[in-house]
Amino acid sequence: MQRPKNLWLSGLPLVAMLLTACASAATPNPAIQQETQPTQAPAQEHPMESGMLPEVDPAAVSGSIVSAGSSTVYPLAERMVERFKDEGFPGNPTIDSIGSGAGIERFCVAGETDIANASRAIKESEVESCRAIGREPIEFRVGTDALAVVVSKENTFVTNVTLDQLALIFSSAEKWSDVDPAWPAEEILRFSPGTDSGTFDYFLEAVMDPAYVKDENADKGKGEKALLEAKNLQLSEDDNVLVQGVEGSPYAIGYFGFAYYQENASKLTALSIDGIAPTAETAESNEYPLARPLFIYSDPSVMKEKPQVAAFINFFLTYVNEEILDVGYFPASTEALDAARQAWLDAMN
Repeated sequence: MQRPKNLWLSGLPLVAMLLTACASAATPNPAIQQETQPTQAPAQEHPMESGMLPEVDPAAVSGSIVSAGSSTVYPLAERMVERFKDEGFPGNPTIDSIGSGAGIERFCVAGETDIANASRAIKESEVESCRAIGREPIEFRVGTDALAVVVSKENTFVTNVTLDQLALIFSSAEKWSDVDPAWPAEEILRFSPGTDSGTFDYFLEAVMDPAYVKDENADKGKGEKALLEAKNLQLSEDDNVLVQGVEGSPYAIGYFGFAYYQENASKLTALSIDGIAPTAETAESNEYPLARPLFIYSDPSVMKEKPQVAAFINFFLTYVNEEILDVGYFPASTEALDAARQAWLDAMN
């Protein structure tokens, strides 16, 4: 089913809160240096517990909320926006599904958005771009995705692939029999997210680079080159295009976020990777080789200048685990979500 590319939303309430002492820093992305904490606030009679967010009333705030980024994070962000509005938020926020890289660029280079959605961690070069326009990106872990490698229901010859086989399938192998002689001598039809997608970046990191990059400097870019030069390759930033492509032939293969597979499970088969199927348990335990974290990013000055943005992020972090399984993803670990909540408190202090 084609997902809408824009959803309108509006601001949220920012509930007043002070911490008795500077909160301990949440575990940051290595690319992000810890932000200097402001002067310690005066002690209160009932200090807020570390990691506990103040209660949010969506009806108490209003204004614009603008976000853009990962097509993988989009369904989850869309669900949280719907709930935010259902609980009283009167505004019309926007969420654009344009890929992680494009979303971070819009946030860090153009400075046009309040929130960047990403299915990969922000890069050091992107952090530098943010700082060049006076923004300090704050990372909030919101969930876990298992990247699904899928074939058509008509495909009856493959149920499991190794990571090495997967790299070959998405590069130099022309026919299925080139990967395994027991498989048909039919051309492989490949479907991949576009190069602006965090899913594409993650696939390079987890599958292609281990096969093609033996020396970090001498072999830089060879994994991406091998994939992009593969025959019968179609790229799209729209995961629904990929679903339709894979569904159309028993000799097609593609990959995207688990939620899109779950939505189309009647048409597609998700392959096991190295004998491990993608499930909530294998994703959370990192046993499944293609599990990855999901993030949203914002900036302390944006959150303070636009209380509705801070309120929405607070709401997102407070209720995400009540929605995430139904959307098709898996909860982040308790430690990761607590760190995200602490990052919100640090940003607002």
